Amino acid sequence: MIRSYMASGQTPPSIDNQPKTAPEAARKAAHFYSMLQTSDGHWAGDYGGPHFLMPGLIVAWYVVGQPDTMLDAEQRALMRHYLTVHQQSDGGWGTHIESPSTMFGTTVSYVALRLLGADADGDVCVRGRKFIQDNGGAIMTSSWAKFWLCLLGCMEWEGHDSVPPEMWLLPNWFPFHPGRLWCHCRMVYLPMGYLYGSRFIYSEAESDPLIAALRRELYCEAYDKIPWSSTRHKVAPMDNYSPLPLFMKVAQDFLALYERWGIFQPFKNYFREIGLKFCAEYMAAEDLQTNFIDIGPVNKALNLVSAYHAANNDINVTSVQNHMMRIPDYLWVAEDGMKMQGYNGSQCWDTSFAIQALSECKLLDEFPVMSQKVWTYLERAQILSTEVSQASPAYAYESAANREKFYRHVSEGGWPFSTSAHGWPISDCTGEGLKGVLVLLQSKTILGGVRDGSLPNIEQKRLHDAVNVIVTLQNEDGGWATYENNRGFGWYEQLNPSEVFGDIMIDYSYVECSMASLTALADFHAMFPQHRTAEIQYSIQRGREFMKSIQREDGSWYGSWACCFCYGCWFGIEGLIKAGEPAFSPVIQKCCQFLLSHQRANGGWGEDFTSCYDKDYAENGMDSYGDDGSGVVNTAWALLALSAAKCEDVDAVRRGIKYLISRQLPSGDWPQEGIAGVFNRACGITYTAYRNVFPIWALGRCSETYGLAIDVDPED
Repeated sequence: MIRSYMASGQTPPSIDNQPKTAPEAARKAAHFYSMLQTSDGHWAGDYGGPHFLMPGLIVAWYVVGQPDTMLDAEQRALMRHYLTVHQQSDGGWGTHIESPSTMFGTTVSYVALRLLGADADGDVCVRGRKFIQDNGGAIMTSSWAKFWLCLLGCMEWEGHDSVPPEMWLLPNWFPFHPGRLWCHCRMVYLPMGYLYGSRFIYSEAESDPLIAALRRELYCEAYDKIPWSSTRHKVAPMDNYSPLPLFMKVAQDFLALYERWGIFQPFKNYFREIGLKFCAEYMAAEDLQTNFIDIGPVNKALNLVSAYHAANNDINVTSVQNHMMRIPDYLWVAEDGMKMQGYNGSQCWDTSFAIQALSECKLLDEFPVMSQKVWTYLERAQILSTEVSQASPAYAYESAANREKFYRHVSEGGWPFSTSAHGWPISDCTGEGLKGVLVLLQSKTILGGVRDGSLPNIEQKRLHDAVNVIVTLQNEDGGWATYENNRGFGWYEQLNPSEVFGDIMIDYSYVECSMASLTALADFHAMFPQHRTAEIQYSIQRGREFMKSIQREDGSWYGSWACCFCYGCWFGIEGLIKAGEPAFSPVIQKCCQFLLSHQRANGGWGEDFTSCYDKDYAENGMDSYGDDGSGVVNTAWALLALSAAKCEDVDAVRRGIKYLISRQLPSGDWPQEGIAGVFNRACGITYTAYRNVFPIWALGRCSETYGLAIDVDPED
């Protein structure tokens, strides 16, 4: 991107110009960041980190016949490099790149390396195999890893708990129906049910020498001597973040009998066939609604294998080919090799934040090309709202009948985390996308471009559609979840079969989703006060009360989607202030005191993913990945919260700003530090854009709030 920028005749920021003030640092950072903007208007970034994603793709590639058209030799070499450089000193791999080694991460990474051609006698595999065998062999890995082993033919299906596809045939009113699950959970266990019910196994498993070798390498005893059914509940303590409750173990034991006892077979076989047909139809709908991207990387790989099976193992069938063509959407090349991202990117999310940051810095019209490109990107990214998207097969699934059949919330008008083609709107992404459009509507550059026809118009109806998505996503508790309303119950977590993740069964209300949603409604209402006035005002008030209700005793908010309390505190304060909570409110002041109590001696703040994992502020979390225990992203979040609250401790804000300026590189960039994101409490994920976007935003907001006070040090 930088080469393209330079080739156009533009110049980069001067490396000799060292900013002294917040506005100068923000301007230089914005100049640098503008060089990274893609031609279509978004900012691309590394959204990798988890170690269990790419191995699933590699297993899928292997079981469908190892086609070069799916993963070519160069891609496989880069993937092998990635896995090699992330092996840890104990021989294992973590669940993600900053995690201690786990059997989950190690088993799937080891298998992936072997499938990619790594020598079993090479140092990497010898050390990886030792880790696996020292911890009891692959029978001790978690259920998701076991599932991939079953597909590959490296574990018998009797060693995996039942995933009955006929569960989908239960009436929708049934208290535990899979349609009530959080959509990411639902869309993973949908193809799992299909493949389990079909007993899919790699067709060459019994004749492939590599599979025979893996059967020897992964276990501590002879493969054909393992009593598979008795291994179903075995899991290494390092993997067992969410232990199966006794009720779930009893239920799985009953289902194991259901799978094999003759008395159940007529019933099971009849309903299983119907269940498999529904699963196939549901997956086909998901493929079309998402243009074969699918909601995430795990169900992407599983849906591909399912499509291959449904096509009688014919790789040339259109559905399988369409799946393979979308694999590159998930791949990212960086200095550590090629990885599979946790989504098909974070494009819309990062871009929505970036343009709001630039707006608070008063830089929209100073960087007109950048603003124009963001406008066109957000216009195209709005889901099912353009002529192109409404002409696609996905639009047919927006009908009420199809949404009810396939358990989808309304999509038209929402914004995605990544791209319009992905097709799944999210409450916070819709909120941030809408706010991005609203701040651009205050730019002379954008208004002039829309008037003269050089920029596309975003009609008010499309803004109304976005508001409709947000309003209808509000939960009964007043908060907002992610993709859908909460359809289940808290006791569903007692049935969480994953072992390695927490809070995956239902779509909870989160502080992040609630802030993004209610602030979008507040900003929209300020600009368009006549639209659904009473409904929007009531929605904002309910959201405000919800956010106050989930504040922790120490004044903080727990951040579920990034690391962690600094992030949650920013969302909590920002949301409440926009909803009308006064800055002097005890709720706001208590959170400010929490943040101030965690400011470090160098002026910054720092925590890592262990804050999320342990639900406790990781005081020294950035010791390894930051600067003397602080990090630029955590510091920016804390400053955004404090300045939104107009914190009276100006010296604390000043020291935070000085820290950000001191960490800025001569180029205008900031150093990449530790993982900033997290999901399901236990897995970290990378957001490389955060190191640019949030420091810019914090510098701009603090400058606007405090003026020269933060640029004048009383000691100078």
